[in-house]
Amino acid sequence: MKLHNISLNNLRRRKARMAFLTIGLAVGIATMVTLVTLTSSMSSDIGRKMDEFGANILITPQSNDLAMSYGGISLGGVTFDQREIREAELNRIFTIKNRKNIAAVSPKVLGGVRVQGKPVLLVGVDFAEELKMKQWWKVFGAEPKHDHELLLGSQTASILNVMPGDSLQIQGETFKVSGVLDQTGSQDDSLIFAPLAKVQRLLHKEGKITLVEVAALCSGCPIGDMVNQLAELLPEAKVTAIQQVVAARLKTLDQFRRFSYAMAFVVIFIGSLIVFVTMMGSVNERTTEIGVFRAIGFRKTHIMRIILLEAALVSLLAGVVGYAVGMAGAKLALPFMAEAKDAALAWDGGVATGAIVISLVVGILASLYPALHASKMDPTEALRAL
Repeated sequence: MKLHNISLNNLRRRKARMAFLTIGLAVGIATMVTLVTLTSSMSSDIGRKMDEFGANILITPQSNDLAMSYGGISLGGVTFDQREIREAELNRIFTIKNRKNIAAVSPKVLGGVRVQGKPVLLVGVDFAEELKMKQWWKVFGAEPKHDHELLLGSQTASILNVMPGDSLQIQGETFKVSGVLDQTGSQDDSLIFAPLAKVQRLLHKEGKITLVEVAALCSGCPIGDMVNQLAELLPEAKVTAIQQVVAARLKTLDQFRRFSYAMAFVVIFIGSLIVFVTMMGSVNERTTEIGVFRAIGFRKTHIMRIILLEAALVSLLAGVVGYAVGMAGAKLALPFMAEAKDAALAWDGGVATGAIVISLVVGILASLYPALHASKMDPTEALRAL
């Protein structure tokens, strides 16, 4: 009789024990697969969100500022040697080494104007780049398409009491309110946006830029290197990185990943204990059977191979079942864990292979001592039970 037939027949005779052993190990594998897949899926989701997050590099004119205070009271500051960013210099941004990581470049020119007798901040933007960068904007009405069309922040529209389709006078010229932004909770609510070239002419700042926002936010973008490269190409400008939000999100994800691995290790360890206890019980129940095998000439290695083969078959089944259950659990949990409801589940063949391999390794290692214990049984002592 072949050894694998003995192992299969024993598993068929003890179906309840095999089912308990399979479930115990499969739960550990399923937990590991669920946590690892969720972490991977959330990483992909955050990486995609990072690409849509907006500006994370800010380019402003270089200046020497002197803060003033007297008697502990701040009196503001004085700016010396104020420089301007030349619009013609912006083409240098696309010559840096990591230019492929640049998603959008949005130059802006700012200036204070009076509209209906109220002071407001007018911002000239390239709407194509600005809307690409700020994908969270919700516009009531239409996006500006022509030189004499405006986009108003929600607060400004409320103060001026205007709606899409109304007209406003700015610096003696008539503009149409094309759209109004939904409330963003940022400084955008109190601004008036107009085409860049038109605002430059109104403010007499032709060819000049107040600041530039660069969107290069992706999960693998070397932001620090890009800042250094831009600073070298634009010595007259100050280049800074806005990374606080990104760092916080990545840190949270990293903590979740570590927690996932720790939980998976604990659950798999518990599964290995279940395998160990179950296999030891199985060996003790089969004392007579093992004694007969030894008496008819089975070697110690044969006994070990029978026990380990049983463990390997059960572990293989547990690995497959655990992977399937784990992926199903991850699919159900992902909509509640990810920021986007349409987040895609990460299907990775490496996870499937790893789940089966880990299940086999854990099952065989946990059965190693029971198999060794069975092989060392004295056939004479075992046969006394007959």
